[in-house]
Amino acid sequence: MRILILIISLLLIGCSDDVATLRKQAEAGDAQAQYELGNMYDEGKGVPHDYSQAVVWYQKAAEQGFANAQVALGIMYYGGWGVLQDYNEAVAWWREAAEQGDALAQVKLGLMYKEGRGVPQDYNQAIAWFQKSVEQEFFLAQYSLGVMYKEGKGVPKNDVTAYMWINIATANELEMAADV
Repeated sequence: MRILILIISLLLIGCSDDVATLRKQAEAGDAQAQYELGNMYDEGKGVPHDYSQAVVWYQKAAEQGFANAQVALGIMYYGGWGVLQDYNEAVAWWREAAEQGDALAQVKLGLMYKEGRGVPQDYNQAIAWFQKSVEQEFFLAQYSLGVMYKEGKGVPKNDVTAYMWINIATANELEMAADV
């Protein structure tokens, strides 16, 4: 039992050293470190779970143009985690990342246009953002595009094309799961 406690103690000391090093890098302005520290607070890994602190660090990295942080910050605004819920802010951050080519941000922005959240509802814009993400073979975009064809929103209703995109998405998602 003592050995187990000793091992856990050593692991925790190593984790706190890693967090301290990461915090120093983040405080020095390293966008990657800021994003990672934000993610740690977001998930409560190695630090106490704290959405407000996650937002602080995501914001610092996002303002430097770090796309992953922009996506994460958009998620925080969308869900109202650590900030007041604000679809307009979510859209603004996802647009920043989407314009850098981030596939997830492109899908999220497309969904906002589809639903009319934070932007006027515009199926053509939704399709345009889904297609940008589809070009990167992102399964969520393929699925979303399939749904648009199934519903006939922004494109002519076409069950065959819908079925094709949804099947491609399913195959890609399973392929991604196999890679884990």
